[in-house]
Amino acid sequence: MKSKVIELLKTLRDYAISKGIRLAIDYHQEDSYLMRFANSAISLNTNERLTRLDLVAYDGRKRAEFQMIADPNDLESIKNAIDTVGEMVKHAAPLNYDPTFPVYHQDVTDERAYCSNLAKLSNAERLAYFNIVAGDLESDDIKLSGNFADGKTINAQISTETDHVQYFASTDAQILVVLSSLSLKWEVNAEQSAQRKRDLDPQGMHEQLALLVKYYKEAEAVQLPVGKYKVIFGPAAVGEVMNMMVGYAMSGGMFKLGYSFLSPEAIGKQVFSPKLTVLDDPNRPEVFCQIADANGFIRQPFNFVEEGVFKGFAWGQDAADEYGEEATGHSVPHYSLVVSVGDKPVASLKELLEMPRDEDILYIPYIHYMNMVNPSAGVFTGSSRFGALYLKADGAVQVPYNVRLTQKFTDMFGECVEWMSAKETVYNVSSSYSRRNPEALVIPKYICVKDIEISHSNPSY
Repeated sequence: MKSKVIELLKTLRDYAISKGIRLAIDYHQEDSYLMRFANSAISLNTNERLTRLDLVAYDGRKRAEFQMIADPNDLESIKNAIDTVGEMVKHAAPLNYDPTFPVYHQDVTDERAYCSNLAKLSNAERLAYFNIVAGDLESDDIKLSGNFADGKTINAQISTETDHVQYFASTDAQILVVLSSLSLKWEVNAEQSAQRKRDLDPQGMHEQLALLVKYYKEAEAVQLPVGKYKVIFGPAAVGEVMNMMVGYAMSGGMFKLGYSFLSPEAIGKQVFSPKLTVLDDPNRPEVFCQIADANGFIRQPFNFVEEGVFKGFAWGQDAADEYGEEATGHSVPHYSLVVSVGDKPVASLKELLEMPRDEDILYIPYIHYMNMVNPSAGVFTGSSRFGALYLKADGAVQVPYNVRLTQKFTDMFGECVEWMSAKETVYNVSSSYSRRNPEALVIPKYICVKDIEISHSNPSY
């Protein structure tokens, strides 16, 4: 496959040169599979193979883009698209800055995040996975739903400046399983990210769901009073909030647009908990890393936060050009975030429930409908869902109805952080919309934070 992609890109480069077009070509191919369950039955089983080409023509400060879903064997149509973008750039309005034209000084091949066994996963194996997860948990009242989404992704780039090609391949799977009570209307879930076939762990998901179902069937359901709580956040909550915070607050381009609560004056200052280090690490295959960015920048680990100190913004090439900054190798489809772990020896929900406690603690594994309230102030909101528990000081466990929290990122990752688990986990934040772009974070499995404000509390499921 790699040789065919490279051959196609070099053929298209030669054609652009023959037409006098200064062109950058980005190739994206996905093989995507989705098995969806509803009411304990398969509701959808589909797959698609798509190839996209992003053609960007440059002429001084002028730039024009043409995107297409292409048949790699239909060279005539692709050449027509190159002709089109070559005409478009002649009539484009000039930018108010000099855009950097991608120049690749060496061939780059990065297949560290590719697993041939995961790429060949069958429908029978996907179904078997769900059957193991469900086990004996389904009943006339408790029904299973969820998704098994997996596939492989190829990204490649070339430009008319040199004949060097960048080629990246990855495989990924994102699994979500939900068990819900038809009569009581509660829902619990479990999620998993996989970069290799051996990452798949249906038995582990079954055990987590079995424990949650036990409490949701047997424990007292309660409406919590509004107020401040000590909260233990699970991996879904930690991963989604961290990904949102870095995306909004630590991108130089977003800062320039007014979407960050951070500023250049914050660089070098203690903004977060000393327990927190956040690294963009292009050497972790499980988060679908790439060793080079779209402009040929060979990426190195980049510290966003080191022991609570904000170290600086990420700059993609185009934002760096526009605002006169130095690019940091972040013209990539996604970051490769790794968050430091702590020293709390708790590695599973079972261990969390068995942990000694001398006060009431709210466990929130998942934040539902999370959104920004005020990005420039770093305020987000969302509600608990899918398996929250209220761990009483006397050892009892209750099931809280959904609650809403509206907090600053610095409330969740600042001085109120009490502990972080020593166990790390991979949490998948990939979107199922648009082109395939597998994305995940390595994070502590649990983070305990005091004084989290619960602003609203539901009176029922």
